[in-house]
Amino acid sequence: MGKLQTEFEVTCPCCQSTLVIDAGLRRVVRHVEVERADKPKLDDAHRILEEAKARRESLFEQSVQSERTRGDALSRRFEEALRQAHNEPVSKPTRDFDLD
Repeated sequence: MGKLQTEFEVTCPCCQSTLVIDAGLRRVVRHVEVERADKPKLDDAHRILEEAKARRESLFEQSVQSERTRGDALSRRFEEALRQAHNEPVSKPTRDFDLD
């Protein structure tokens, strides 16, 4: 596609991409992005998907382990609070009404 006389190219100062602007239309008619160095290759897609799958499985396994130990921790805290409640003397709670 040839370049018209009313078109000119401008480099974006932020992303360094090339913008082709038509002066007659006063619009951007084409945008060409700069090739990124960190862009993943299609050949690496299988490896990237396997790494993501392993990461998800690891996170899931950690959450399962934390849920299993969570019940034990809550049971221990309950037993400790129950023992502490048995050791405290029974007293009548004070009410705001009784203090007047």
